[in-house]
Amino acid sequence: MTPGPMALNFSEANSHDMFAQRLPPSKEHSLPQVLAAAVTHLHTLIREVRPTQAEWRQVIEFLTDVGHASDERRQEWVLLSDLLGASALVEEINSRRPKTATPNTVRGPFFRADVPQLPLGGNISLDGIGETLEVSGRVQDLDGDPIANTEIITWQANAQGLYENQQPDLQPEFNLRGSFRTDADGRFHYRTIKPCGYGVPDDGPVGKLLREAGYPLRRPAHLHFIIKAPGFETITTHIYDGSDPHLAEDAIFGVKPELVRSFERQGERQGKGATTWRLDLAFVMVRARQRGDT
Repeated sequence: MTPGPMALNFSEANSHDMFAQRLPPSKEHSLPQVLAAAVTHLHTLIREVRPTQAEWRQVIEFLTDVGHASDERRQEWVLLSDLLGASALVEEINSRRPKTATPNTVRGPFFRADVPQLPLGGNISLDGIGETLEVSGRVQDLDGDPIANTEIITWQANAQGLYENQQPDLQPEFNLRGSFRTDADGRFHYRTIKPCGYGVPDDGPVGKLLREAGYPLRRPAHLHFIIKAPGFETITTHIYDGSDPHLAEDAIFGVKPELVRSFERQGERQGKGATTWRLDLAFVMVRARQRGDT
């Protein structure tokens, strides 16, 4: 019997090449090429760090714990991607826009797609806990023309820095979440409460790991927005409170100068003694490219 071809001996020096040789020829950015690149970087990291078998098992256990901690209300994998800066880097690569356009940021792990549609002027604070914030704004194109009937999806943490889907038993369903449509002049307005900055959840495997590494896990106070209009690139972004002391160390690298705004104090609501705030915004959209971005 004629022996088959001899297999090369797997070694520290050729480990990634041996993996790549077993993949079929590929075109640029195809799955085999992406896998080969990922394995090359992984093996390079292993050679550099040189973990013991026990340490590598700890890595596997960590990844397993991340999977177990993820469900329909909590996405620990998204949190890991955000905190490692991977999500922000993907956004930078894929959403380059003119300087006058509103930049993208990461969506974050607390987004929900099933938010209710509300009329302009509606209040997304369903429990009424916190200082009232009146938000108004305009959506326009690069020429300053208004974009009517734009969908504005917004969500935020409460005055204690917690999202509704972090506290399903304490906050009303869809608290501090809503979807609005701009009017004929591209304008929108709604009521909410002033958000609070917060520490990134550290009760799961991702937070515990980075906390032990000494990584800052603070997020400055902000509002989330997704802006959608036919024929335009979708904007996924934040608006940050310019008075927050943690702007320079945002854990997910979302702060950009053009996204920092002043929350203007308006005094007290008549007869209630509660402080109110006002925030005026402008979102500038870019027409979709031929790649089909909408």
